[in-house]
Amino acid sequence: MAFGQDDKKPTFPLETIYAERKKNATRKVLRNFKLSLSTGVGRTYMNHKLDSFGVFQRNGNAPRIFPVGTATDPRYSNWINKVITDTLSVQPDSFLVSGDTAKLGFKGKGFNIPLNLTLQYEFLKRFRLGGGYSYEPMFLGQFKPTYFHDKIEEFKPSDSYGWMRKFYGTAGVSFYRIDNFLFTGDLQIGNFKPGNNFDSNLIIKKGLYYNLGVTVDYELSENLRAFARPSYDFKRYTLSIPGSAPIVHKMNAAYLQFGLTYSLPELPRCYLKDCRIQINHAHGNREYRSRRHPFFKKQNPGYGENYPTLIKYKGKNKRKLNPY
Repeated sequence: MAFGQDDKKPTFPLETIYAERKKNATRKVLRNFKLSLSTGVGRTYMNHKLDSFGVFQRNGNAPRIFPVGTATDPRYSNWINKVITDTLSVQPDSFLVSGDTAKLGFKGKGFNIPLNLTLQYEFLKRFRLGGGYSYEPMFLGQFKPTYFHDKIEEFKPSDSYGWMRKFYGTAGVSFYRIDNFLFTGDLQIGNFKPGNNFDSNLIIKKGLYYNLGVTVDYELSENLRAFARPSYDFKRYTLSIPGSAPIVHKMNAAYLQFGLTYSLPELPRCYLKDCRIQINHAHGNREYRSRRHPFFKKQNPGYGENYPTLIKYKGKNKRKLNPY
């Protein structure tokens, strides 16, 4: 090869030999959108106070509540997800206590199975913005009195099973990486709607809910990640009691979710079925990713690594000092 006065520059343009590779700007933007699907388990912790109500307990029956100063009439057998009036009579052995002279309330737990779909945009390799939708079955359990445990019995609300829906926006910041693990703190803010087992006509206030969590991503490949996300919900709703003061219910929840995150590859897959190249490569002026890359397995686009460990070092052979 002949060179001119400047030895660093060839005497002819390289573009006469190498075609200029064209980039797909759309795919370059779309690769930063991450679609996530997840499920897991959750535990809802519900509690409320009954400052404006009294509790009426008759042996062998679930407790009832009544407005303070009404001589136990009207009485309610459900004040969690619906308001159900009751006519259970007071007997000499019945226990009655009023919220204006004592502290009263109940707490209970629920079991959740969250199903989440989230779309996020990641930028600057650290930040995430997006939104999502959650649809989860929720099972209400037993409610226990917070005071007078020896006098007031437990009870389970009627229609204890239903589906809860959530719409939310999300934001996150990645703060730590070790090998293929990436840790991201994130926040969800949105609206929730209890299931049909809650009387929506009586829920006069829900407000927003807040969810704080840490997402631990494990990079399976360039475009696929598995993740685990422990988190905690803060939310409440107010149930209207006709003719009486409303009851504020807290229903915070702890979750542990597992899922997968997928993004569109920046390069299209090579169109030649017989192509065996493992690295990112060009045909003509278009660049392609290898057909040999499994979407679920991490690859180095510079040289490929479909078989980073030889077969002779796998399985039972890996315990041998000499695999031959």
